[in-house]
Amino acid sequence: MEKLELRVQSSQAKSFGTVLLIGGALIVTLYKGLPITSAPSKNKLINQLVQLPLSNWTIGGIFLAAHSVILAIYYIVQAWIVRDYPAELMVTLICSIFVTILSSAVSLVAEKNPNAWRLRPDIELMAIGYSAIFAVSVRSVFHTWALRKKGPVYVSMFKPLGMVVALVFGIAFLGDTLYLGSFVGAATIALGFYAVIWGQAKEEKMDEDNTEISGFKPSSPCVPLLINKSNTEDSRATFASG
Repeated sequence: MEKLELRVQSSQAKSFGTVLLIGGALIVTLYKGLPITSAPSKNKLINQLVQLPLSNWTIGGIFLAAHSVILAIYYIVQAWIVRDYPAELMVTLICSIFVTILSSAVSLVAEKNPNAWRLRPDIELMAIGYSAIFAVSVRSVFHTWALRKKGPVYVSMFKPLGMVVALVFGIAFLGDTLYLGSFVGAATIALGFYAVIWGQAKEEKMDEDNTEISGFKPSSPCVPLLINKSNTEDSRATFASG
């Protein structure tokens, strides 16, 4: 689905940008560094979360890695589907139905307490409704539409950028501490994101120019004058012989 010619500048930019995106995400995750800003001491919620017991990071990391691989395959398969069947709403509806069935089966096995299934008109119900409408439905429709227009690489590279957005919102609204590793990783992700965007835009421009030249459009400034002249002479010769 993606052109990769390492001698072409656009492919070099996409490859280099992809490496920067992955590297920046690893820097944000694995490297902490010195604190640049200090978190406010009045934020009791952050202090309570810090005091919680640590989970099993190894199992969590394995599951997150498996999730990333499966999500990449899912984007590729869905891009194949929407290019042959360009109906984003229907594709999203079918996927949501299957996700609901699978999630319900797993939840029935994992959750033994029947009281956990009771929904009350409180903040929990609002969170579930918001997640269903925006985090699942609207997001899935936009993802499917972007997959059909731009391909799976364009959609996938927004995942590392989401880490930067989460970092900014965490500092602005939750009072998180900005560390040197987070700053360096965020800058690396932003640079890689720009490189991939630039490479794809460059390829799209080259494809448009090649299409106009191969289509022999006289009105296009990209078509050489000799081609226009030869086309005009062929048309006159055909008209005269007719």
